[in-house]
Amino acid sequence: MPLTTKDQMNVLYDLLSEHAEECCGSVSEYQQIQRLARSLLSKKAINNDDFLQILPQIYDYGRDGEISDNDSNYVTSNQAQLNEWMNSIQNTNY
Repeated sequence: MPLTTKDQMNVLYDLLSEHAEECCGSVSEYQQIQRLARSLLSKKAINNDDFLQILPQIYDYGRDGEISDNDSNYVTSNQAQLNEWMNSIQNTNY
């Protein structure tokens, strides 16, 4: 059963908040973030232009995190962006 846009947004929020809280993430989590961002970009179900503009940044976060040598430093250096993205997800209607 495919995930709805709401489900995808919730999973993306959960992954980002987990990274923000724990200051780390697994390769599979970074890959999932990439898949979710790519899928949400391809859908036309989100009407928030501001959020659509940050989805490529979220995708890049997942891609760069997947290949990062120091996961803890990588997440810590993106802490402000993680919080911004989580706020955007909460403020997006879908």
